[in-house]
Amino acid sequence: MKKMTVKEALLSNDFHSEITVMGWVRTKRTSKNVAFVALNDGSTLQNIQLVFDARKFPEKELGKVTTGAALEVKGTLTESAGTQQACEVTVSALTVLGEADPDLYPLQPKKHSLEFLREIAHLRFRTNTFSAIFRIRHHMIFAVHQFFNDKGFYNIHTPIITASDAEGAGEMFHVSVLNPLRPPLTEEGKINYKEDFFGRETSLTVSGQLEAELAALALSKVYTFGPTFRAENSNTSRHLAEFWMIEPEVAFNDIKDNMDLAEEMLKYVIRYALNHCYEDLQFLENRQKEEEKSKPQDQRSEMSLIEKLHFVIDNNFERITYTEAIEILKASTPNKKKKFQYLVENWGIDLQSEHERYLVEKHFKKPVILTDYPKEIKAFYMKQNEDGKTVRAMDVLFPQIGEIIGGSQREEHLETLLSRMKALKMSEKEMWWYIDSRRFGTVPHSGYGLGFERLMLFITGMTNIRDVIPFPRTPQNADF
Repeated sequence: MKKMTVKEALLSNDFHSEITVMGWVRTKRTSKNVAFVALNDGSTLQNIQLVFDARKFPEKELGKVTTGAALEVKGTLTESAGTQQACEVTVSALTVLGEADPDLYPLQPKKHSLEFLREIAHLRFRTNTFSAIFRIRHHMIFAVHQFFNDKGFYNIHTPIITASDAEGAGEMFHVSVLNPLRPPLTEEGKINYKEDFFGRETSLTVSGQLEAELAALALSKVYTFGPTFRAENSNTSRHLAEFWMIEPEVAFNDIKDNMDLAEEMLKYVIRYALNHCYEDLQFLENRQKEEEKSKPQDQRSEMSLIEKLHFVIDNNFERITYTEAIEILKASTPNKKKKFQYLVENWGIDLQSEHERYLVEKHFKKPVILTDYPKEIKAFYMKQNEDGKTVRAMDVLFPQIGEIIGGSQREEHLETLLSRMKALKMSEKEMWWYIDSRRFGTVPHSGYGLGFERLMLFITGMTNIRDVIPFPRTPQNADF
């Protein structure tokens, strides 16, 4: 008897064959002599209908078939008489693998809030919304690796525990084995990290970029795809304390090459989603439309989810400088009528999401790549332009989300890098290994970072970043 997933069974036309399927009960309805059970195993959005002849199964046995229970059934695959499914299983043998108390099982056949489902992360995978999201997440992970592999990149595992702060933000989780109540102290009364596990102060990484640069300066094309951590006490819908970053670094690439790579990668993974996850995307699109019915007209999305994905892959990304963007924003109607929350008045400001979305959704009506930002608002490692005021940074801007990628050409000249570090009061002693990479065969090189959960927000149409990662880590929340 062939064992099949629900997806395989639904796609099969080998009717009258004997099969075995396993999964969890979604719903059950009974009549006088027949019980109908919807079974799902996570392989597809669709359930398969099980048909039980109630006269052949004792009530004591069928009574255990409740919502949430895990079943193994053997039976005959037959064409369905109903219009909702092509086939069903006429059950000949039933094994209840795991019972679910109907009085305690929290997932009932009704609409649950996303906030409630986050509280039962061990069960939210069983809902249609989250099974769709996490199937898509798998496909996006695979697509990212396939894209870089096909282009000759090497995947590098960069450190999770680090002594460097790549972003200079200082908002990092510390890693220590010292007794927090009685840590060893120096003569000055400070914690003596020389007695800690690594002999120095260490933290969880905020980025694998700096280490990836070292690998690129030998292997030419590398990328990281790993967890990163920010100890930012922010409870917004756009922030996580633990998330995943995709960070390619490429030797001999300038800023233009970097923009080309970012655009090609984004279009590749979005096209992959449309080709491999269409059923789940359609479900999420319909869900989004239902959610937006209760919103005021001016707060509804102008594009459906699938239209938004095509918006990216069907358009060449507009490429403009930060200076050009400032002039566009200063002259824009929302800015003149003071409808922006943050008015654009002076060159040198850090652009907000509302500005980025205006450029994409209203002005250009296509994805935008901004370049040549003021050096004062960007990181120390970005290559300085000849004007002395700007750096070869790039941000990729998407509809409904704003910045999705940030990157730059890296500063390869030793003296320029040292000068910038000195201006920012950064320790050359701590960063000796990074500085050395500019001493021994330095080359122009570029890279960028893509927050994977930010990409997932865009592809799924979800509005809270906590809903696109299996186990969200946020302030005051590290359950599961």
